[in-house]
Amino acid sequence: MSADRPLVVTAGDPAGIGPEICSALADSPFASSVVVVGDRSLLHGNIDVIDMPFPAPVVCGIPDPANAATLLDGLRLAVAGCLDGRFSGLVTAPVAKSVISESGISFTGHTEFLAELTNAALPVMMLVAGDMRVALASTHMPLREVADYITKDRLRDVIRVLDSDLRERFNLQNPEIIVCGLNPHAGESGHLGHEDDAVIAPVVQELSDSGIRVRGPLPADTAFTPAGGPRDAVLAMYHDQGLPVLKFAGFGHSVNVTLGLPIVRTSVDHGTAFDIAGSGKADAGSLLAAVELAATMARA
Repeated sequence: MSADRPLVVTAGDPAGIGPEICSALADSPFASSVVVVGDRSLLHGNIDVIDMPFPAPVVCGIPDPANAATLLDGLRLAVAGCLDGRFSGLVTAPVAKSVISESGISFTGHTEFLAELTNAALPVMMLVAGDMRVALASTHMPLREVADYITKDRLRDVIRVLDSDLRERFNLQNPEIIVCGLNPHAGESGHLGHEDDAVIAPVVQELSDSGIRVRGPLPADTAFTPAGGPRDAVLAMYHDQGLPVLKFAGFGHSVNVTLGLPIVRTSVDHGTAFDIAGSGKADAGSLLAAVELAATMARA
């Protein structure tokens, strides 16, 4: 990140805490090196803003689907600026998937939307808290669909993206990756499910033989402990297998990173928090951490 290539920050759902935590950037060390995309009337302090007023009145804590299209237009503008080199990376404040969907726009999440905008074949979601990094083989889907979703081809591609971006975005020369099993005890030799032996283990062996430092499948209740051994990242098979561990370790200061994109993208580790919007209780810690990590990744 440099003075002529700032990070761009999207302010998120206007009825949530996004505008409040983005306003906190004005009093941070990043004030002169970020541009915020959002409704200027909701943002405070001395900070550069690309003004995108919302068509419907904004009431704290009461989201309005009528503002969804403008919200997504702001994301499109920010991504376009990253792709054309105006911005060095993107940081996103939270949106509510359900509110956008209620507007009639198909939307499964930031990660998938940004992948579509950047023509990325396979975005990979990873959360970071200090030295702990947890990536996901699947993201926002019902648990009953996960086993069918995780095929050999998909898992192979996810691990390759993870390895590549750990090297290129995090400057890790030879990253070590632990892969969690899908089933309890990593299937316990087929007694608790066949996916670990039939899908995960062969892919891990193949990629290990190709030179990627990857181990697994390890039982998830072991992978995050010292018994799991050294690691630069853990690959969990589904959302709630890996993220509760990371958020327990670093909630409020952890960062969501999207790997596999042609741009740098980080985000906060929390949602819109409509219940405290406008109360002054919002903690900007995760946003500040997301900006700091995005700046480090952009320099890399």
